[in-house]
Amino acid sequence: MSVAVNPSRFVQIRRDLHKIPELGFQEFKTQRYLLDYIASLPQERLEVRTWRTGIIVNVKGTAPKRRFGYRADIDGLPITENTGYDFRSEHPGYMHACGHDLHMSIGLGILTHFARQPIRDNLTFIFQPAEEGPGGAKPMLECEELRDWMPDEIFALHIAPEYPVGTVATKPGILFANTSELFITLTGKGGHAAFPHNANDMVIAACQLVGQLQTVISRNVNPLDSAVITIGKIDGGTKQNIIAETARLEGTIRTLSAETMSLVKSRIEALVAGMETAFACKAEIDYGANYRQVFNEADVTGQFMNWIRATDHSVPLQLIECTEAMTGEDFGYFLETIPGFMFWLGVGTPYGLHHAKLEPDERAIDLAIDLMSRFLAWKSEQ
Repeated sequence: MSVAVNPSRFVQIRRDLHKIPELGFQEFKTQRYLLDYIASLPQERLEVRTWRTGIIVNVKGTAPKRRFGYRADIDGLPITENTGYDFRSEHPGYMHACGHDLHMSIGLGILTHFARQPIRDNLTFIFQPAEEGPGGAKPMLECEELRDWMPDEIFALHIAPEYPVGTVATKPGILFANTSELFITLTGKGGHAAFPHNANDMVIAACQLVGQLQTVISRNVNPLDSAVITIGKIDGGTKQNIIAETARLEGTIRTLSAETMSLVKSRIEALVAGMETAFACKAEIDYGANYRQVFNEADVTGQFMNWIRATDHSVPLQLIECTEAMTGEDFGYFLETIPGFMFWLGVGTPYGLHHAKLEPDERAIDLAIDLMSRFLAWKSEQ
């Protein structure tokens, strides 16, 4: 079964969406673009609902017994683009640097196929906002708009710069890590640089804390386990000759188990409490958005992997049973409730996710549309 759509159409859709990246729950132009496109499809079997800036589409099957779901995330990142594209972001300071523009165009391609060639079973397409933060999956999963169209199984993909086009990489079990944002604010006493004994310098405290946080991984986490604490941003002070009254650390925690996440957080809290005593300051911890691990259900994932191995494909595919990654993805909330899987889609590019120069190979778009359209059609026949 081939996809009866113009392949170049969804590359252009990806380029259109690339121009209008928007942050989580602010994807107003993006939602409008998606809704306009969906409205152009045959409507006989489609029902469309919106939830905040997200979209849920029901595709009615011809003789439904089950419902399959497909999810695509739609938000961008606060990154200034540095690609060579002639369709660069039109929103200064924002970019689709994690491939969500490809995810959306692939989702629309699969939806287009089944709007024109329905299968026996019902389908739910979820265009989800705020994956990059504060997290749209959990509240969307709980929303009333989705309740009537809750899938029995659900699937998603994520682009992978490190794999060439034609590669599908996944595994049963844990694929992506548990993640938590980390924000620590330290408050002391500011003062003149010439009189440090009259002040309480929070730049010094922040520097000490960054070093101490790394001991959580090296000395508290089992070396046969895996965890990461990364501090990606430090703010402190106002001028070079003024001792900083406040400092703020911003980072992320990633673990391969919920138990290790709890351990890491408890050690962070102990270290921060110690900083309060050592530096006579006040400290506040905010864990921000927390994402569940992406855990692929073994039977459904195995079925997908065996189908790829046993099926003749229109283009050569390489299936890799990959190792787990410390990547975070709020699709884990869907998989916590609904059996399913996520897989990596190779897009062969030297720059990684969240990089200002990320330029995925667009040939992956039509490959993924064809792959998932045929897989869903096959699933419905089982």
